[in-house]
Amino acid sequence: MFKTKNLSPQQLSLLTALFLASPIALGYSIVENWWFGLIAWVIIFSGSYFLIRFVLEWFIYRKIKLIYKFIYQTKATKREETYYKYILPQKGIDEVREDVEKWAEQRSAEIELLKQNEAYRKEFLQNLAHEFKTPIFAIQGYVDTLLNGAMESPEISKKFLENTARNVTRMVNLVEDLDEISKLESGEQPLYKENFIIQDLIKEVFETLSIKIGAKHIKCSIKKGCEPPITVFADKEKIRQVLNNLVVNATKYGKENGSIVASVYNTDGKHVLIEISDDGIGIAEEHLPRIFERFYRTDRGRSRNVGGTGLGLAICKHIIEAHQQTIHVRSKLDVGTTVGFTLDARKD
Repeated sequence: MFKTKNLSPQQLSLLTALFLASPIALGYSIVENWWFGLIAWVIIFSGSYFLIRFVLEWFIYRKIKLIYKFIYQTKATKREETYYKYILPQKGIDEVREDVEKWAEQRSAEIELLKQNEAYRKEFLQNLAHEFKTPIFAIQGYVDTLLNGAMESPEISKKFLENTARNVTRMVNLVEDLDEISKLESGEQPLYKENFIIQDLIKEVFETLSIKIGAKHIKCSIKKGCEPPITVFADKEKIRQVLNNLVVNATKYGKENGSIVASVYNTDGKHVLIEISDDGIGIAEEHLPRIFERFYRTDRGRSRNVGGTGLGLAICKHIIEAHQQTIHVRSKLDVGTTVGFTLDARKD
């Protein structure tokens, strides 16, 4: 049975020829006789069919093939030539229209993504320029002051040189973090996975940062019920870097005499969830979707006052994604922040 929605060129030619030949042949049958009408029908039907099919396939469908070639924008392979020659002509106009609409939607999505990437690139370059400009201008100011006579005062010279050294260190840290992200993105840093107890690594990180944490009188602990050792399979040093960044952030934005709590959960026997929580200033909801972007700061002035390059969370995200795992954040203003990530459970 004919389906008029998706007619092939042959079907469309056949149907059109039938509509043309039948009334003419009927007229001849009435005027002359039935066999003369039959001959007229055969001649008109055959001629109309081949003519219409020729027009459709060699004109309209050649144009459609050009559209398809434009869509794919590549030199056709043998398989594609076969497709253009034998399969495409079987498609109805509606099917071709659907293909073109689908292609247009894909191009529209790609253009939108390119626009977003361009906006992100511009913002990233602006942030990068600002991050470098601040310490460079500070260093330039200290050096100019020293050269203009401040070196005669030992106290001022020492103070300015110490400030210069701090700004140089900030620039070095910035370059190292950018280099770290570039290597992670390009896959130049391979992962050396091993089995290790995650609670032991968390305790090591707490101990390493004890002086910085103690300066704010913050108490660090592993959540009650999460003490039993859980083994994960990951790159230990990379995960140490993640935990170090998360605990440093929790310390920076944590409140005096507050707490940092680590939680470890064996979720499904295959994955382990690790969370670092603080009871600090928190993050407004509108900032949460962008918190892992490079140089993104929820409060630019306050963030720079507490130090850091603005790349810590971006590095964490790249490391966790390199493990093919996920990282997330939950936060509420004046309540605190929890950053969690998953790792593979022990591999035998």
